[in-house]
Amino acid sequence: MRTEAKAVVIGGGVIGCSILYHLTKLGWSDVVLLERDELTSGSTWHAAANIHGLHDSTNISRIQHYTMTLYKELEAETGQGCGVFQPGSLYLAQTEAREHQLRLQAAKAKLYGMNFYEISIAEAQELNPLVNYDGIRCVMYEPDGGNVDPSGVTQAYATGARQRGAEIHRFTPVTATEQQKDGSWIVKTPKGDIRTDWVVNAAGLWGREVAKLAGLDLPLQPTEHQYFVTETIKEVADMDRRLPSVSDRDGEYYLRQEGNGLLVGAYEKNMKFWAEEGTPLDFAHDLFPDDLERIEENMMNAIERLPLVGEAGIKRVINGPMIWSPDSNVLFGPVPEMQGYFCCNGIIPGFSQSGGMGLMAAQWMIEGETQYDMFAWDVARFDDWATKEFTKARVQDQYAHRFAIHFPNEERSAGRPARTRPIYEMQREMGAVFGLNAGWEHPLWFADQPGTEDTNGFTRQNWWAPVGAECKMLRERAGIIDISNFAKYICKGPGAEDWLNAVFANTMPKSVGRSCLTPLISKRGGIAGDFTVTRTAEDEFWIIGSGMAERYHKRFFGAVPLPAGTSFESRTQEVCGFNVAGPRSREMLQRMTNESLATEDFPFMRSKRLMLDGINVSALRVSFTGDLGWELHCATEDQQKLYMTLIEAGRDVGAGPVGGRALMSMRIEKGYGSWSREYSPEYFPQEVGLDRLCKMQKDFLNKAAAEAALATPAREELVLLHLNETDVSASNADATGGEPIFKDGVGIGRVTSGTYGYTVGMSLALGYVKGAKAGDEVEVMVLGRPHKAVILSEPPFDPKGDRLRA
Repeated sequence: MRTEAKAVVIGGGVIGCSILYHLTKLGWSDVVLLERDELTSGSTWHAAANIHGLHDSTNISRIQHYTMTLYKELEAETGQGCGVFQPGSLYLAQTEAREHQLRLQAAKAKLYGMNFYEISIAEAQELNPLVNYDGIRCVMYEPDGGNVDPSGVTQAYATGARQRGAEIHRFTPVTATEQQKDGSWIVKTPKGDIRTDWVVNAAGLWGREVAKLAGLDLPLQPTEHQYFVTETIKEVADMDRRLPSVSDRDGEYYLRQEGNGLLVGAYEKNMKFWAEEGTPLDFAHDLFPDDLERIEENMMNAIERLPLVGEAGIKRVINGPMIWSPDSNVLFGPVPEMQGYFCCNGIIPGFSQSGGMGLMAAQWMIEGETQYDMFAWDVARFDDWATKEFTKARVQDQYAHRFAIHFPNEERSAGRPARTRPIYEMQREMGAVFGLNAGWEHPLWFADQPGTEDTNGFTRQNWWAPVGAECKMLRERAGIIDISNFAKYICKGPGAEDWLNAVFANTMPKSVGRSCLTPLISKRGGIAGDFTVTRTAEDEFWIIGSGMAERYHKRFFGAVPLPAGTSFESRTQEVCGFNVAGPRSREMLQRMTNESLATEDFPFMRSKRLMLDGINVSALRVSFTGDLGWELHCATEDQQKLYMTLIEAGRDVGAGPVGGRALMSMRIEKGYGSWSREYSPEYFPQEVGLDRLCKMQKDFLNKAAAEAALATPAREELVLLHLNETDVSASNADATGGEPIFKDGVGIGRVTSGTYGYTVGMSLALGYVKGAKAGDEVEVMVLGRPHKAVILSEPPFDPKGDRLRA
């Protein structure tokens, strides 16, 4: 066994073997995989192993598409069979909402060159005559859908990795992972120790236990999961071809051919946790007792759709464990607080994602970043606020609603509240409807009645009109927006300016009280973040960024050593904030302070310390609404007093509370991008309009990558689109993000954010396009159907910035 390696992968399931294979494929041969038992132990061996390409997330669709096309290539490369069956998959829609979802996925498939399209009921009947198509609104067909052999795929990855020099050691449990002073790791086993640059936790059911060896607590929880296989069904045996699988998610089951019978699996409402206190170390190729009563309702749905299921005997039942994260996505990527520790835990559709997951992991470790923006998977999206109780509640909700549609803007209540600010109860009594943002409860909109909840769907919902009223109130008078969910940092000391200049692309403000906007550049030259930096003293700076990305950004801040005597600290918990904006915001705030707020005394992009009715605040004249406004930051213990004071002062000018959805509408009216939507590591500065903020005369983090990116012609361009009002009215829906954009029948881009612009009377969308310019007419696939749109030459609200600087 090697005593040194570039990476040590812990876990010999399909994911661990895929990561090992892709590490070797990208050039690392000195890598090792350690498996405590036999390869495929845990969850891999008993998986149903279905494969499908489409997902609501565009990048996850890309990864699944890569995985599906990889398996046959893997067979040819290694000589190891993967047991690939691709008779196709039928996707059934029983409800209007499911039809919207499937049509949107079909539009995405067309944009990205994937094989997923609508067929008639008659064509579906021809493909799978055993299905009862009564009540089906539409059918989509994925010709490449199917299933694979779990053991075959795992062994093929292992064979491919060995052929390129990797070592695999079975029956070699890891007993310790110890980080050294130089950042490397010692991985201890009964067969010897290995020094490595990267520890990869791909331990499946034992992901929690392996993480604890490094002092980590991962939000993971296993559950039981059942499927059964029928005895031989004559009609199946008599077929001269393999039947396509059936995806009837409205019926909450999955079904495909297995041998001469059928395999039926379910995610039942009455789910069951397993191993809540830890996965037993002696568990391997074990199963639980059958408990089909728990999935009886799902079985009856399957029988109604395929009556032959009810007539067949049951050959065998598989009741085995799966391990889940709180949102059912993998916990993926380097742990931000550690050097060289990579997580890949909590994978559910492993055989649809294994190849892409392995490729992304290898890219991240070897090249420093993935080619796609994978924040939806990033382990950094959770932090210590994701407690065991929160995780269990969310896993229960995710399991029981596995096949439910995740609607745009949907906020699920399970496990909440996790973190609240002092004014949470006050806002709730005022009718606030909350969303979850990095664990914090954050007001999305304000209803007339406390206790009101969101309705969910692809069309306009119960919040659409109230959000419009909030927008109009702010644009006509003023509004008070809780921005406490923004990430806030302070950097101070003699080296603060030099360190910030070494991190960020823009040049830091030279004068006290001045602010600047600055990108953070990713490893490949894209936009890793956007920040507002204010100089608050000669040796002190105030930095504001995306709250949801605070842990993610630790990787970048940690890449540049702090100078002696200089500190950089998060103040997100210690400081709260409000944005007071609108044409009467100055009048409203001036009544609360003796400090002049006139433009000549307090210009745009300046800051001051103010006393507002006796409350000490840091005031920054900037507003994400695009309107006249100030951001006011105070100590958390003063939040309640400041909010009450602002609400009271607002009454005199007709102002009131405004939520996050109204802020979304107003920033799109202004054409402002937002991190994780428009701003992403996938997009270069010139593609998002931030190239002017990259000061190439100085050194900064990933400058070489920025230079290479800026030397590249823009691949796509961020544009603002106005959707045709007739089309929008007919569908009663606005774009929300992810909708493909077509021009003359050719895919040219996708929407990143969409909303109704209430104060300009326009349905709007931000998105990336190629081969199109201002004034061009295009089609945006809202609900998967074409909506005419035109690319705007300037934002419809205050294009010259007169109100912002008033």
